[in-house]
Amino acid sequence: MAFSADVKQELCRPAVGRRCCAQAEAYGVLLFCGAFSNRQARIVTECGALKERLPVLFRKAFRVSFDQIPEPEEGKGAFLIEDPVKLKTIFESFDLDRDADLSLHINLAMLEEEHCRAAFLRGAFLAGGSVTDPMKGYHLELVTSHYHVGRELPALLREAGFEPKETDRKGNRVVYFKQSDHIEDFLTFLGAPVSAMAVMAAKIERDLRGSVNRQVNCDSANLDKTVAAAREQLAAIERLQGSGRLDSLPDKLQEAARLRLENPELNLSQLGALCDPAVSKSAFNHRMRKLMELAEGGKNR
Repeated sequence: MAFSADVKQELCRPAVGRRCCAQAEAYGVLLFCGAFSNRQARIVTECGALKERLPVLFRKAFRVSFDQIPEPEEGKGAFLIEDPVKLKTIFESFDLDRDADLSLHINLAMLEEEHCRAAFLRGAFLAGGSVTDPMKGYHLELVTSHYHVGRELPALLREAGFEPKETDRKGNRVVYFKQSDHIEDFLTFLGAPVSAMAVMAAKIERDLRGSVNRQVNCDSANLDKTVAAAREQLAAIERLQGSGRLDSLPDKLQEAARLRLENPELNLSQLGALCDPAVSKSAFNHRMRKLMELAEGGKNR
């Protein structure tokens, strides 16, 4: 959760702006905080920066204060509003009737401007969002307990140019992103470009590590093959020596056998370069195969 905390810290740094954006951000907080009804608004957080921001945000948005705020030294603490007058003020700000049967929806009329949509999504992430450390994986999600809100959020995101996925988890609606570039774009849109750059840097580092590991694995596999082939060649040459047949072979094969015996660690290209005159890897490989065929033939007799 450390990376999520860093993102939320970054999102809370800018001062609360114009009132329409303050209302949109507070709207996002309320719809994703997990406890918003016509009886109470309860926001639970352990983010220190969000604890400092919420009282300022709600004063700017609704001109109301919280009935209860957590102590500064608390880890996870709750902000609470239960005063009917304050709740009525909040509901009227969103064109909702507090006294009616309540089924919360996203009031899209409040989010026509892009800066208000960004503020709403920022509030949603601050209250109900999380993002995985990009060095471990790519996953950003927004979680709400309000069914209609969870169903309407993807349409709002698509309108803003994003392509989220969605699912249900333990009675909550989850909207999420799994691709690094989508997460980068979303964090930038919310107002966290530094965190977006951290995702990008992590992706580059992970890709580089993966490329290096693949190359190392490939080189290791090739080395293993070279060592195994050299052992077979040396064994064949030693059989030819032991049977006294090596000295009767053509000079080119005798040279190839001598170079292999003297340089067991070299590959075929390097051995071919030592020949006089130098020969290609293919030519030297042909000589090795001939030596092994002769040794095999002698073994089977």
